Amino acid sequence: MGYQELAQVLADQLGSDPRRRSEAAIAAGRAWGSKLEAADQPIETLEDAKDLTVTLMSELGFAPERDQAGETEESALIRMTACPLRELARTHSEVVCGVHLGLMREVLDRNGGRESVTVRLHPFVEPELCVARLELLQGRAGEAGREEGQAESGEPRLAPSTGRTAPQLRTATDPQLRNTDAYFGQ
Repeated sequence: MGYQELAQVLADQLGSDPRRRSEAAIAAGRAWGSKLEAADQPIETLEDAKDLTVTLMSELGFAPERDQAGETEESALIRMTACPLRELARTHSEVVCGVHLGLMREVLDRNGGRESVTVRLHPFVEPELCVARLELLQGRAGEAGREEGQAESGEPRLAPSTGRTAPQLRTATDPQLRNTDAYFGQ
């Protein structure tokens, strides 16, 4: 129980602004990912990215499951059926989920996915389920298609909650997906 309390105290120390908390959490997750001795699994395909993400999240206790019904040639879904900090994530999703998103992003980037794949995290699509969505990038992040107000770095940012579900973490290359994805709305 001590880790849960420590995580709560740390989350509270990030301030009251959800956007800043999210940005700090994503940066912390990236820092964590840079220190992990993650397997050297070069990413050349979406399947490679999916395998690496499943391995990483399995090692961290998330009990990931592939969701082949939700896959396309450009995207893959990974269902996170367990979270070591689920209770804290219910009240501080921008922090807990931000750390997890930053971690996944960093590990994918370190293995060659920076220019080819991105990851988004959809917290609590069901009461006990979060989903990571891996997507192939159509071009280099930050090029054509950038909309006003997006982060120039292409770094993930927190999207405000639009309904009864928790806020969703999005990337700057994903400005409009907010509880509108038919899969997540079911």
